[in-house]
Amino acid sequence: MERHYTTTPFGRRPMTLGMMAAQVAAKAVDKDATVHKWHVFQHVREARDAVGATDRALAILNALLSFHPDTAFNGDSDLVVFPSNEQLISRANGMSPATLRRHLAVLVQCGLVIRRDSPNGKRFARKGPNGEIEQAYGFDLTPIVVRAQEFKDLAEAVVAERRALKLAKERITLCRRDIVKMIATGIDEAIPADWRGFQRAYENIAGRIPRTAPRQSYDAIAGELEALWLEVQNTLETFVNSHNENANESHSERHIQNSNPDSNTEIEQGSGKQQEASANAAETDNVRHLPKRELPLGIVLDACPDIVALAKSGEIRTWRDLMAAAATGRAYLGISPSAYQEACEVMGEDQAATVIAAIQQRFEHISSPGGYLRSLTTRAREGKFSVWPMIMALLRAKLEKRKQVS
Repeated sequence: MERHYTTTPFGRRPMTLGMMAAQVAAKAVDKDATVHKWHVFQHVREARDAVGATDRALAILNALLSFHPDTAFNGDSDLVVFPSNEQLISRANGMSPATLRRHLAVLVQCGLVIRRDSPNGKRFARKGPNGEIEQAYGFDLTPIVVRAQEFKDLAEAVVAERRALKLAKERITLCRRDIVKMIATGIDEAIPADWRGFQRAYENIAGRIPRTAPRQSYDAIAGELEALWLEVQNTLETFVNSHNENANESHSERHIQNSNPDSNTEIEQGSGKQQEASANAAETDNVRHLPKRELPLGIVLDACPDIVALAKSGEIRTWRDLMAAAATGRAYLGISPSAYQEACEVMGEDQAATVIAAIQQRFEHISSPGGYLRSLTTRAREGKFSVWPMIMALLRAKLEKRKQVS
């Protein structure tokens, strides 16, 4: 028996070009195509805004899919389901008949299903002598097969856009935190710069951050904040570096001194790396004019986030928490207790913990953490070491890495 597929809806519902386009696409379905109906439904759910479906419409689509016994839909299969309104309402977690009809119309308008209405508008299937279905009237799910790749592409685009929006908001949050703390440091330390101007520029940008907006708007705000971040960071870095002009000469003098075969060497994990540790410490020379106040804990954690993983509670809120994490980091880095104790006595517990955090952050670049710490301790005893240049360098590296990622 030849099967006839209806093309127009029953009753007063009008025919639209969108319905005709969906039916034309259904006729052109690849007979060899096979899709997993629940995978396609997941893609439709991710891309529901782009498709135009509502939450209630998706609940009804989920119910319609459950009425078909097969999980894998084939292009040559009969994909018409014919549940009654009562059955649909039950499987869609309950809704009024008017709401059901309204959201069924949404599914049809979105091209997710096709109406196959009977002469009297009822949904049923006519079976042949052997019990096989000869003609079914209800909702045709063929668009699930025809548009499966389209729905997948839309879902991937939506997920990518959502991730980009999240990253843009994270960039804004990180820049705002860094800028506020660096400006506060500049003002508290009386570093010569237009800090009020920086503060006004920051407030101007922060005041334009929308509560909800497209991702492009957040990207633009993030770009402005990063430009201001770089300007403020360069101001602090220039102040620190302006007092390090003799660093190269000091390095040369130490290199000659360390070349003396009779000089004492550091024995830490069986290696003498004093020359390398001294070379890495050369940038911290001539620090007599650097700020005397300790670095704010927030800036230390921004520059050295890896130390947080060593905290017992998983977070660092006070200097005491940082010192506890540094004690753990000392053992992790292979630094002897005597070396760390000496650093605490010379630098103070706060600065020693900050140095451990910085070494932990650049662990892969330091071959002998113990030798490096003893070298810095010696320089601190001579009044030639400050943690400021070390932390500023880590902040600069963090910004450069963030730019590469974005």
